[in-house]
Parts: sequence; C-alpha cells; structure tokens
Amino acid sequence: QSLKLAEAYLEQGRALEAVDFLRKAGASERLAALHAEAVAAGDGFLLRVVANALGEPPDRATWLALAERADAAGKQRNAADARRQAARGTE
Repeated sequence: QSLKLAEAYLEQGRALEAVDFLRKAGASERLAALHAEAVAAGDGFLLRVVANALGEPPDRATWLALAERADAAGKQRNAADARRQAARGTE
C-alpha cells in the first residue's frame, strides 16, 4: 500500500510527499534513484529529505555535484547552500 501511494505521489510530481511512503515500503532502490534525481535537479532540500530516509548523509562530492547542477539551472541559492554544505563536509 505504501509503495502504491508513493508511486501516485511521484506521478503527480510530488517527490517530497513520496519519500516517507517509499521509506515505509522499504523501496531503497527507488529512494536511491530519487537521490540521483535531486542531485541532477540541483534540489538540496529534496536531497536532504531523501538522504535522511536512506540514513546516509550526502558526502562532499554529492554536494559539489548538486551545486554544479543548481548553477546550470539558475538556482544560485541552492548552489550556494550546497557549496556551504560541501565545505562543512557534512549534511
């Protein structure tokens, strides 16, 4: 049931709402894919939520990759935040 709800949210473009249901369903592969999508979209907030659900804080390389993607997408605030996180070396 949780997986069905998660997929319904994802079909509607509501990734944040889907994360908890994916976690409850034990859908770690789908969460990993969503993690990659967050980096590709330059979305640091989604990355934090997914990483928390996976129990794996983003590493420095992940934050730097997200910063590059955010810059490319014109999301300067997300890029700056990602660079700060990378400099800290923590989530």
